[in-house]
Amino acid sequence: MEHQEQLEKETEEAINAINKKTGRNMPQAIATGAVLVILILACLLISIDLFVYLVVLFMVLALWELRVDFATAGLHIPVAVLWVCSAATLLSTYYSERHIVAMTVCVLVSLVVVAIAASAKVTFGSRISLAVADKLSHTDAGARLESSFNHEQGEVSHSRLSHVAVSMFTVLYIPLLASCLIMPLTFNDHPVAHAIMMVFMPALSDTGGLFAGAWLGKHKLSPRISPKKSWEGLAGSILFSMIGSFAVMFCTYGSDVWISRWWVPVVAGFMIGIAGTFGDLCASMLKRDIGIKDMGHLLKGHGGVMDRVDSILLCAPFVCVLLWATGM
Repeated sequence: MEHQEQLEKETEEAINAINKKTGRNMPQAIATGAVLVILILACLLISIDLFVYLVVLFMVLALWELRVDFATAGLHIPVAVLWVCSAATLLSTYYSERHIVAMTVCVLVSLVVVAIAASAKVTFGSRISLAVADKLSHTDAGARLESSFNHEQGEVSHSRLSHVAVSMFTVLYIPLLASCLIMPLTFNDHPVAHAIMMVFMPALSDTGGLFAGAWLGKHKLSPRISPKKSWEGLAGSILFSMIGSFAVMFCTYGSDVWISRWWVPVVAGFMIGIAGTFGDLCASMLKRDIGIKDMGHLLKGHGGVMDRVDSILLCAPFVCVLLWATGM
């Protein structure tokens, strides 16, 4: 009995040490990750269309998180208009016969419509005020002091142009990058393999970076922006994404493709590892500038949806172009 209690205590201390080093609740993170994997694979096995709808749903949730996050800094984005524009962009990209033309037109129209809506600064109901109050109640006071917008001297007032600029940035961040997740589903007749490459490889890269950083991480990659990131973690991200890319290629393509394009997973590994890490750093910079710790609280152990998809979104255009250019 005493030995069992000692073992449980040592296990708890080990988990706490890992949580502290990674900056996450690892048991929660693993459980949430497993649920997400099952959900995405189920959608892919049932129907590619269902996977597209799932992407739209996640982007809608991500836009709401950004709406709340920017609102804590006094910045307004027209979330209802962004929802409509994002859904129209993603669905048009997938269902239109001319996918690239549809994506380009929708993004350009979205920029104009969102800019007009942001300049009007129309807000419906008090839900956003309640969400902002809840967000601030979970935010570290130290993070608020480091923010460019919120500090001990009070809120910073913004011009109308600032709201427009942030809203247009959101269009480029969410609908445009998310369209690059949809585009590979439309060419070369390998939609499931492409979906796995687009979604799971950045997630696998993040996992590799997390474990390599926790185990070997000594040399900080960017201590000011993200103290948890290390060069060892970046190496782990590249290695894991490379191994995963080889596995996807082995399970999907024939030997002729293996012989002629064996180098594609190597390139994909480097691209995903570097772009995914850069995506995480960009998101960390955005959070630090706003003065928040997490984008949201929807995914236990991961923070918000944006905390989970930031690396996926930034990897999307690079992987999309690689798959198209190599005919994979």
